[in-house]
Amino acid sequence: MQHSRGRTRPGLITTFALTLGLLGPAFLAQRTEAQTKPDNTGVNKRDRDPGEPTADQQKMNAADRNLTAKIRSSLIADKSLSTYAHNVKIIAQDGTVTLKGPVRSEEEVKTVLAKAVEVVGRTGKVINEMSIEPTSQH
Repeated sequence: MQHSRGRTRPGLITTFALTLGLLGPAFLAQRTEAQTKPDNTGVNKRDRDPGEPTADQQKMNAADRNLTAKIRSSLIADKSLSTYAHNVKIIAQDGTVTLKGPVRSEEEVKTVLAKAVEVVGRTGKVINEMSIEPTSQH
């Protein structure tokens, strides 16, 4: 008498093929993602400098929080800006605002700066540390 463990060879092959079909793309995506180098490594190194303002140094006083909120609202309201410009880091420290992160063009740099200066009130109180990262051509 032949003992079966509940599955025949064709059943096992089908199960294996289905599992591979379902999990294969996720495995390949994870593997590709692990091999992709981050494109902001240099910026991250710069931000490790103790004198460099970072988002975690945002002051919690009402005036600085208000500056940040007003600038962010102004950026989000401008639908002509890219998602990159909408997500620029805004760091307010005692009334001085630092803008960091990539945007898509020099025009976006100028627009983001102008919106920040409009809220802050003085050009000298806005520090530009944005970079231009144009869309890649594939």
